[in-house]
Amino acid sequence: MQNEVILPLAGYLALVFLLSFYAYRRRQTGEFLNEYFLGSRSMGGFVLAMTITATYISASSFIGGPGAAYKYGIGWVLLSLIQLPAIWLSLGVLGKKFAILARRYDAVTLNDMLYARYQSRILVWFASVSLLVAFVGAMTVQFIGGARLLEAAAGIPYGTGLLIFGLSIALYTAFGGFRASVLNDALQGLVMLLGTILLLVGTIYKAGGLSEAVSTLRTIDPNLVSPHGADNILSGPFMASFWVLVCFGVIGLPHTAVRCISYRDSKAVHRGIIIGTIVMAILMFGMHLAGALGRAIIPDLTVPDQVIPTLMITVLPPIAAGIFLAAPMAAIMSTINAQLLQSSATIVKDLYLNLFPQQIKQEKKLARISSFSTLFLGILLLLAAWQPPEMLIWLNLLAFGGLQAVFLWPLVLGLYWEKANAHGALTSMLTGAISYTLLASFSINLLGFHPIVPSLLLSLLAFGIGNLFGSKQIQQTAASQ
Repeated sequence: MQNEVILPLAGYLALVFLLSFYAYRRRQTGEFLNEYFLGSRSMGGFVLAMTITATYISASSFIGGPGAAYKYGIGWVLLSLIQLPAIWLSLGVLGKKFAILARRYDAVTLNDMLYARYQSRILVWFASVSLLVAFVGAMTVQFIGGARLLEAAAGIPYGTGLLIFGLSIALYTAFGGFRASVLNDALQGLVMLLGTILLLVGTIYKAGGLSEAVSTLRTIDPNLVSPHGADNILSGPFMASFWVLVCFGVIGLPHTAVRCISYRDSKAVHRGIIIGTIVMAILMFGMHLAGALGRAIIPDLTVPDQVIPTLMITVLPPIAAGIFLAAPMAAIMSTINAQLLQSSATIVKDLYLNLFPQQIKQEKKLARISSFSTLFLGILLLLAAWQPPEMLIWLNLLAFGGLQAVFLWPLVLGLYWEKANAHGALTSMLTGAISYTLLASFSINLLGFHPIVPSLLLSLLAFGIGNLFGSKQIQQTAASQ
């Protein structure tokens, strides 16, 4: 093990636990469900920007994405910038209207919003199960990324790193709740920015300058510096699919959407959009460019996902490497704590309290169930991550797509279409889930498009058809009130 690398990381983890302890103390003073799962809806603009960016940026952005840029070249760096409008879309499309309705309905979870809008318990149960299944896959990716990072950068065996990493996140999320999550996201966003700049500067310097690095890549494979990428992977349908999957479809991600009901006021939204987009641009461009240029320094990696950890210990001094190690760890931890918290909220609020509504007054009991369900999910994920795949990005995109196929249209049309009803929403969710599962499982790419594109089109069509057979009563929406 490399002590110079581990010490800064240990200090960072200690700071994370201190913030979580502060959040735990604050948790004792408010109404449990509202405080534990939403932080009493008190986020300002800077914290909102950092938490939604840190939640969105994950192991795929710090490990899988740069790994793909290492394999396919600079074209993948350009592709990654497709994601820049994601924060603007999430806060702009959902944002104010979502928050107004959430306060009106006293909604704590995304499924609270769906029930208030569609008045269907069946829809909420299906949404809850879909969310939990997809989140297990998505969080497993993050656990694998964290363990691989510790293995490559600090010399900690994969199994040991997985235990340290997984238990740390499960504990601080279980006891700190949403406030701990967003406070740590703000810290983690700053750490990610510092780490990205450090690594990119170190990589360019080690490669002999930007021009020299590009020349080396051209020598290895001319396609590494072409817009189409190695193996000409970046075709029109592929890029359109990628945009849908990692930008437009982000509107339908539950752990991103719940951030849109947790801010303080409209000023926070406006600041969040501006700051979040700037932070997103720096992180996406910096990390993916470092991954692509890393091939000029380390040309023979057999596992592309190892490029960032390997670069870290190659181009940075040990102390700087330790500081940077906290950056991808921050990206991974912020995504997991958001998804763990959302999963716990689904178990407690959407499933348990639906079955036993009389328990709503038992705040101490709810606190115990929430904490234990978070810890249980953490242990389950540790077991699921024990045998990892080679490239994380594909597994992460699979889980992303599943959530979008289920939630995107019921969310967006529920907000903006007065006549949308439960039959349409449920038909859309079922069609999206089934079509995406079949297309992804059998690797069917219609006309070269990723399964998410036909799945979203089919689920949109299903919404319209199903809506014809539902109740004709126009439900209350923000537009009609």
